[in-house]
Amino acid sequence: MPFYNESSFTPKWLAEDSKELKEIHTIPNFSLLNQDGNIVTRNTFRDKIYIADFFFTTCSGICPKMTSNMSVLQETFKDDDDVLLVSHSVTPDIDTVAILKEYAENRGIVSNKWHLVTGDRSNIYDLGRNAYFIEEDLGELKTENDFLHTENFVLIDKNQRIRGIYNGLNKTAIQQLIKDIKTLKESF
Repeated sequence: MPFYNESSFTPKWLAEDSKELKEIHTIPNFSLLNQDGNIVTRNTFRDKIYIADFFFTTCSGICPKMTSNMSVLQETFKDDDDVLLVSHSVTPDIDTVAILKEYAENRGIVSNKWHLVTGDRSNIYDLGRNAYFIEEDLGELKTENDFLHTENFVLIDKNQRIRGIYNGLNKTAIQQLIKDIKTLKESF
């Protein structure tokens, strides 16, 4: 599977023993709160494969479908301790820990499998745009004031490297994501 080093998502095909891997982008450390009020950091995902997305609980557009598709992933990997999910709220001023907890309970989200996280808005937006490259800007420079809203799911490997981006609204893309997770599991 390829590695992704920047927002254009141009694939880089490298062998696992390649010296170039030291130069591949990794997700930086972060500190956010999940739906149980627990601190979630990069270490939460140490030696795990995970899928990241960005949503908000009051969204009536793409977010319910994305949550439904993340639920498919949760169900597929419910007994697999090596696979986790994380959904970052892009409206952390609204999506408090209590709101995320209620949202999780209403949707059957399993806390130790799927983290709904909130925190400082600028940190979340920086993670989305500069760590996960989640939002295609189509040549437009985005500022902190621009709303982050995207249907993309990002696949992260056990070494915190981006290995794929998928349309979180597309059932075929979700099936490909499931296959890619299984492929990653076999490679570690």
